[in-house]
Amino acid sequence: MNQENNKPVETLLVVNAGSSSIKYGLYRADDLTLIERKNIEVKKAGGYDAAFQQILDCIADKNVTAVGHRVVHGGKDYAAPQKIDAKVLADLEKLEPLAPLHQPHNVKGIRLIAAKYPQLPQVASFDTAFHRTQARLNQIYALPRKLTDEGMIRYGFHGLSYEYIAGKLPEVADAATAKGRVIVAHLGNGSSMAALKDGKSVATTMGFTPLDGLMMGTRAGSTDPGILLYLLEQGETAQSLSDIFQKQSGLKGVSGMTEDLRTLLASDKPEAKEAIDLFCLYAARQAASLTVDLGGVDAIVFTGGIGENSEVIREKILSQLAHLGVKLDKTKNDADQAAVHAQDSAVKVYVINTDEELMMARHVKATLYPKPPAPNKMPAP
Repeated sequence: MNQENNKPVETLLVVNAGSSSIKYGLYRADDLTLIERKNIEVKKAGGYDAAFQQILDCIADKNVTAVGHRVVHGGKDYAAPQKIDAKVLADLEKLEPLAPLHQPHNVKGIRLIAAKYPQLPQVASFDTAFHRTQARLNQIYALPRKLTDEGMIRYGFHGLSYEYIAGKLPEVADAATAKGRVIVAHLGNGSSMAALKDGKSVATTMGFTPLDGLMMGTRAGSTDPGILLYLLEQGETAQSLSDIFQKQSGLKGVSGMTEDLRTLLASDKPEAKEAIDLFCLYAARQAASLTVDLGGVDAIVFTGGIGENSEVIREKILSQLAHLGVKLDKTKNDADQAAVHAQDSAVKVYVINTDEELMMARHVKATLYPKPPAPNKMPAP
């Protein structure tokens, strides 16, 4: 147990529960110093419950005073971090069909902790909340108003990552750029982009569900909905279509091999090259479309597992955006520096490692332990 002056140090635990892995971070409650971070692979742990037992053990051993959870979908009702109670949990369960790869695992983790430690406060941090600053036109679809009113709108995701980048960018860019027209590319097994202005979300590529927008590891991204209607007529079911578009498409589907980008980059098979090229084309198209919402672009930020670590993908995407005035410095890009644009580039380009766990820890602290208002000062005599 962490101790200071013989007193146990209070800690905050944040959990990012997925289908194949459970990530957690342990932070000091007072200053949010990282104590421990771990990624538990469900298969290696012997199943989900066995993997989550490590989370429960951490709570028991580390003087945890509160737990935060990444919850992918907050729906139309949750636009800020929320302390979890029975009503909140019931609302989140209703949203499970909109994010079937994530939401059920997010909810299950909350329930497992509540069953073991019913008095321990838990906070939900929503990936959709950051995008609620968008104008109505950027949130609605061209659907009957009844469906829009029922909540069938563009929610957007990866909000924890975008919120962190919005706060981190001023540390590596000048103030005017950081507050200007910024496109953030969160590229990983799940990928999306967001247009930020003054650090707030203006538009994003994911929509009603995390299936929309960019091509991803196993997800198709933007696709003609007529394909779904055609496949239904051919005998596919809702479940089989979900498997096709959620688990069998994207890099994995186009390559016919794998969703692992490193394996594809190392392959000399034409199918692997085609999958990579299509991934980059989708990304370039989506980035260009976001310049409409921003009225131009001052900076592009790459983050996420692929965005942070693949100089090849960054170069391939940006080469298709040269008409915007983007010029990459290959030496800086290959060295994974924070600023990778050429000196004469009209658009600045940055690579920033995201930290969704720290963002969640900040949410827990702000939600459960808000700062008291500053006292009113007496005017000087």
